[in-house]
Amino acid sequence: MSIVRIAPELNLVLDIDSATVAEERKDSIQYSMESVFERVDKLDAIAEDLVNSLSPSKPLLNTWPGRENTSYMAGIYANSFYGVVVGLAFSGLVALIIYITRLMEGVV
Repeated sequence: MSIVRIAPELNLVLDIDSATVAEERKDSIQYSMESVFERVDKLDAIAEDLVNSLSPSKPLLNTWPGRENTSYMAGIYANSFYGVVVGLAFSGLVALIIYITRLMEGVV
């Protein structure tokens, strides 16, 4: 927030951001908020990235372009793998139970 003194003897200043001419007052102090706005924008980008991390189809902040559906596809592959493993374990257990019952039919 910078100002230009137009007429120091009349205490007139020009605010460059809003292009207004006003009387300079001795009882007010102006601070530049640009560094605060930069940090707020950075925090806003990080918060948006956290929200995007909940959706598998949204891009993340520090990833390469074109990797929007990576976690979606990884979830499909991982769940398919675990489904096959659990299915084979269950079918193996059923086959073992059937085999044991067939062996016991001949004994009893």
